[in-house]
Amino acid sequence: FRYVLVSPKDRHVVIVESLLTPTIFRDTLAKVFFKHYEVASILFVPSHLVVLCALGIRTALVVDVGYRETQVIPVYEGVPVLSAWQAQPLAAGAVEHRLKDNLVEAYREKIYASGDAGRHFTPDVESLPDSVIEDIKVRGCFVPDYERGQDMSDGTSSRLPPCVDYRVGGSCIIQIPGSVRQSAYEPLFEKDNERCSLPHLILDAILKCGIDTHKELAENILLVGGTVMAPGFNARVMEEIRQMLKTPEYSAKLPIKCIKLHQPPGKENYMCWLGGAIFGATDMIPMRTLTKENYLSLKMVPDWSNLATNILLVSKLSLH
Repeated sequence: FRYVLVSPKDRHVVIVESLLTPTIFRDTLAKVFFKHYEVASILFVPSHLVVLCALGIRTALVVDVGYRETQVIPVYEGVPVLSAWQAQPLAAGAVEHRLKDNLVEAYREKIYASGDAGRHFTPDVESLPDSVIEDIKVRGCFVPDYERGQDMSDGTSSRLPPCVDYRVGGSCIIQIPGSVRQSAYEPLFEKDNERCSLPHLILDAILKCGIDTHKELAENILLVGGTVMAPGFNARVMEEIRQMLKTPEYSAKLPIKCIKLHQPPGKENYMCWLGGAIFGATDMIPMRTLTKENYLSLKMVPDWSNLATNILLVSKLSLH
């Protein structure tokens, strides 16, 4: 409220959250808004659902690649299919961890090759803060195509992109090798026996939905989150899915011929908030919002996962 220069009193607040937000966090947030800021009402909306408001569609397979984990939730006719929910700790954090490890290894080899002379003139890559690693990821790294990714996994990669220089602290320059630039995002696509790659999550989510929804979900895949803005990300995901659909693991269960990705109207890193803003401007707010009076009466925030809350709400509605 300080940054937008408005008074919090009598304001209607829309909070875009994950479906799996802890109840204690929601209750604490509502307590601060109602008792400290004295807002008029609060509406908690799931990010995977309201992001569809920005596209004007009701059905999509929403893939949210965050910092700590990737969540895949199918939404069919405006209803999240929670039985098909998928999540793995494959996100920006894994990319940055791989980037730092590869960068440290590359500079260790450089120091070893140049001896004591190189030790004095080589920057200490291990002590780089997370903010610098993130900036290197955004500025210098990219997602290679499917063929190059296969070459890297087989250890036969011969086509290396050029090195780039990155300035640290205004005086020190770090050279980012081409092999490091192209391998940073590989943790999201690496295949193992546990089927934990991002394309596996997408196909498994579709597979767990009803068979009559497979085609529509496959043609309405929506990628959101800052990580998916990396150059080459969408093309790599599309090609990985196409190749997996040809394998015996999925060819019989998912006879899908067409895979389509939505092109969002804005940047992927704020699409959920854009959808929340659009939803907040509709006439649905008075019907779904939690007012200050209701909060002081219930002493809690209604939660879809809390059976006691649902029974209490149903009983109060039946009395009215």
